[in-house]
Amino acid sequence: MNTGEIILVNKPLRWTSFDVVKKVRGSLRRASAETEGGKVKVGHAGTLDPLATGLLILCTGAMTKKIAEIQSSEKEYTGIIVFGATRPSYDMETEVDNHFNYDHLTEEKIRAAALHFTGEQLQTPPAHSAVKVGGVRAYKKARKGQQFEIAPKKVLIKEFEIVSVQLPEVTFRVVCSKGTYIRSLAYDLGNYLESGAYLAGLCRERIGEYQLKDACNMDFFKKTSEIQ
Repeated sequence: MNTGEIILVNKPLRWTSFDVVKKVRGSLRRASAETEGGKVKVGHAGTLDPLATGLLILCTGAMTKKIAEIQSSEKEYTGIIVFGATRPSYDMETEVDNHFNYDHLTEEKIRAAALHFTGEQLQTPPAHSAVKVGGVRAYKKARKGQQFEIAPKKVLIKEFEIVSVQLPEVTFRVVCSKGTYIRSLAYDLGNYLESGAYLAGLCRERIGEYQLKDACNMDFFKKTSEIQ
């Protein structure tokens, strides 16, 4: 463990990224006889929202030095967007605040709109996000009903593929740069199509060369004897 490891985890729904770090750290502490005082340094390379599932990369020991490098890598996601309504958090965390007509939508229009959002662009993070505004996490301000503005930032949407259309639901695949909010992409797509939209499901499939198919489930960490 002194040299550290890179551990790929399939984050469960409703777990925070910190929940995963805490669970894995505890398992490693119990399993390792080599760590001094039972202490194990563990960090994650890129947060996943509680309502998202998929690949979470943990780095231990000396490998925590690679966190910044991994975080900067390209990401790939799959998920579901629902048209006809919006939610303040842009996902299922909050209740619907507005309903919209989506009768005018067609598969052709949705696919054309996805192409519009492909490439380098400015994107505004959701109010319900961990972005800091005046030194405070935006979601803390949002949950108190405070009004504030978040500066847009430049992101790259390399691919935005519409996999299937069964209105009001659309399944998609996105390949994007670090810092891209898929919730904002869903919201912006709904605005562009004048139909409203929110993110109903999200799974991170890949970070750089690391893939979800190679990740272990959290049940694995209940068996501390398996951790080497």
